Amino acid sequence: MDNNASSHPQSRARPFPMDAETQAYYRDRGMDPWILKLSLIKALTCLHYILPKPTSFVSSNGTTALPDLPPPQVDRISRLPDVLLGRIVSRLPIKEGACTALLSRRWHEVWRAAPLVLADVDLLPTRPRDMLEAIASVVSRILAKHQGPIRCARLVSCYVKEIPSPLVRWLHLLAINGVRELFLFNRPWPLNMQLPVGFFGIATLTRLYLGVFTFRDTAALPLAIQFPHLCELGLFCMTMENRDMDFILARTPVLKALCIQTNVLLTCLRIISRSLRCVHIIGGIDLDVVMEDAPQLERLIMWSSCVRNGLPRKVKIGFVPALTVLGYLEPTLHTLEISNTVIKVHSYTAPKFSFI
Repeated sequence: MDNNASSHPQSRARPFPMDAETQAYYRDRGMDPWILKLSLIKALTCLHYILPKPTSFVSSNGTTALPDLPPPQVDRISRLPDVLLGRIVSRLPIKEGACTALLSRRWHEVWRAAPLVLADVDLLPTRPRDMLEAIASVVSRILAKHQGPIRCARLVSCYVKEIPSPLVRWLHLLAINGVRELFLFNRPWPLNMQLPVGFFGIATLTRLYLGVFTFRDTAALPLAIQFPHLCELGLFCMTMENRDMDFILARTPVLKALCIQTNVLLTCLRIISRSLRCVHIIGGIDLDVVMEDAPQLERLIMWSSCVRNGLPRKVKIGFVPALTVLGYLEPTLHTLEISNTVIKVHSYTAPKFSFI
């Protein structure tokens, strides 16, 4: 996974306070709403910093301005073919790319047909909340007018609760235009905001990061749902149960990398995958990990794990012949099992993989 993280100032926004219904929802599941809220404030800030940047994307945030140059005497760039111009436009931040459409009718058509990289933080950066809400209308206009393929949509700054209808429309347009990379975050509350059902119709995804949604009840979803091209998946502060994770792994036949940060309700990650090579768990809470059948899995890395009842959580190694890296294991947090054998502290049998 890409370690080139985002550091946009809008990522520091605090989530909304939980209403009584939301508090009751989590109390019924054995969670203290106040502790959960504090944990998620920290997690939301962290996840925006570790969120990787889209592929082939140049953000306007933090770039160094070029020195003033004398005006060119000859317009050489317009002599380039439309296909090449489209590739250039698609690598510009969204505002600058859209501005090229004002140059001429030809440039307007180039922009409409160019592979789109849409990052909402580049539309109205460092503005108060009323301006952030305006991002939704701008995103809607861009998706409606753009007729070319969509390389990446990075929608991490909108107040999703306030735009349910536009979000449904966005997902429909993203599916039609074959979006390849999607970063979709619900910020800030409610945490139990359901992921729109239209999301499950986007079969073209190769890279997906979801944050702060409640996963839909997978028992009610069609069994035919597949993500046949998805190679990289990140789930941040997602409310999902064990069966939902099983559902996803069973429908991502080429998935290579999985990242989970701050699991909510998920208590056991059961890894059954013929393609998965790397699993990264950040801030796992009371989470058992069972590597049941994953012949390609090479690395399982757990960082900043937490147990709330003082009982270590199970890390079980089943059929994972390619496993070479396993960590970070702590005796007070984890119990390691290989097949049906519990590995006790200070015991040692030279493994084929490295502990970190």
